[in-house]
Parts: sequence; structure tokens; C-alpha cells
Amino acid sequence: MYVILTSKPGQFRTEPGPGLTPVEAWDYLFCGNIRAKFVIAELSAASRVRIIDETGPVNSVPTKFLESFDSVEDARKELRTLTTYGNMPAELKAAAA
Repeated sequence: MYVILTSKPGQFRTEPGPGLTPVEAWDYLFCGNIRAKFVIAELSAASRVRIIDETGPVNSVPTKFLESFDSVEDARKELRTLTTYGNMPAELKAAAA
């Protein structure tokens, strides 16, 4: 099973807990600027994701609340759906995991 973790530079970042292994990462660019970073992670056991707000608060969210996907390809399809806006200048670019 796979999940998508999202970070938005300058706003918040996510950190996988035990049981989550990053598989690949993507930068979401809109009008040439990075707006978000996505990590597709394999979920091997129930875990938690730390969401760290740039202003200070930290939350720990159980993975059971995240949408899950059966394969990496299914997660990629979801990312493409989330980041496509007709003819808008948006793109996903592979990044270091």
C-alpha cells in the first residue's frame, strides 16, 4: 500500500514515521515556481506522519486517515489528477526522494 505525503515550502512539511518508506519524490511547479513537494511512500505498517508547520506547531497524524493506493502507479495517477488544470502552466518534476 502507498500514500502521498505533501509539503509546501514556507508553510509546512511532512515527515514519515516508522513503517513508511519513501519510494519517489516529485516537485509540483506552477508558472515555473515550486508550489509543493510530494513523496510517494510505501506503507508497510500502521504509522504516523508528522506535519510540521513553519510557524511552530507539530501534529502527528495516523496513516489510517491518509488516502492509500494499491501501487506506485496508482499514486502517480492521483498526483497527475491533482496537479493538472487544463492548459495552466503546471508540471510535476521528479526529485530526490
